[in-house]
Amino acid sequence: MKQIELGKTGLSVPVVAVGCMRMTGLDRKGAERFVRASLDLGANFFDHADIYGGGKCEEMFADAAAGVPRGDMILQTKCGIRKGVGFDFSKAHILQSVDGSLKRLKTEYIDVLLLHRPDALVEPEEVAEAFDALQKSGKVRHFGVSNQSPLQMQLLKKFVKQPIAANQLQLSIAHAYMISRGTRVNMADDAALDRDGGVLDFCRLNDITVQPWSPFQAGFFGGVFLDNPKFPELNAKINEVAAAHKVSNTTIAIAWLLRHPAKMQPVTGTMNVERLKDCVKAAEVVLSREEWYQIFAAAGNNLP
Repeated sequence: MKQIELGKTGLSVPVVAVGCMRMTGLDRKGAERFVRASLDLGANFFDHADIYGGGKCEEMFADAAAGVPRGDMILQTKCGIRKGVGFDFSKAHILQSVDGSLKRLKTEYIDVLLLHRPDALVEPEEVAEAFDALQKSGKVRHFGVSNQSPLQMQLLKKFVKQPIAANQLQLSIAHAYMISRGTRVNMADDAALDRDGGVLDFCRLNDITVQPWSPFQAGFFGGVFLDNPKFPELNAKINEVAAAHKVSNTTIAIAWLLRHPAKMQPVTGTMNVERLKDCVKAAEVVLSREEWYQIFAAAGNNLP
């Protein structure tokens, strides 16, 4: 599969990441088949979080990947969400969470650790101490964030010396506000409102890889837009482009993200091998500028 560098880490990763949040929906044999199929497709970057399935997703993955050489996989996990509490980026919690993930994943190191959503009570000095300890011990090799604004990342960077490798953000054709806002600069309408501090441009300027999550969702877990009767114009255009490229609409939804010059790494969420194949196929499809903008417009983005 096509590769990109993750941030400024020097780590080469597939352009499509495999999200493991729904792994508890599989039985053991199903999980084994899925992991093996992912590796066969060249999709060896697996995204986890300690909160997924209450830790069960990491455990299931480790069992499913038993026997796979560690060097053949790139493992990313996230920490910071505490059920019943909210968020916790304290040094103690980060270190405890990583130890838990290492145990569940049955590995000696994590390739990439992301802070899971912003913690309003974050003390960046503690984050820095935690990252230094994890890097020095060899438990974590690279670090990043999720759902953070430019100012939140800048505050973190005032104390953290490790580069921010990635920022995992919700982004899809039907949830593309971080892109659409940039086409309506200085216009007096809601679509021009800056809701994220220019996070897409910030990440590009600072070599931070954007990892779009929920690439098929129309909103915050509000359902997929593909084949959804609520989006007739969008689906008609996606299907038209899919037919022209002789691929599925799933492939086009991912290819639309990959066509953006930010060199993003979409995170899939499917546990269906055939659908994962369609996602991976997007790495081979390059949409024309006309196709990209036609899909953009069909999603309701009126160009000035």
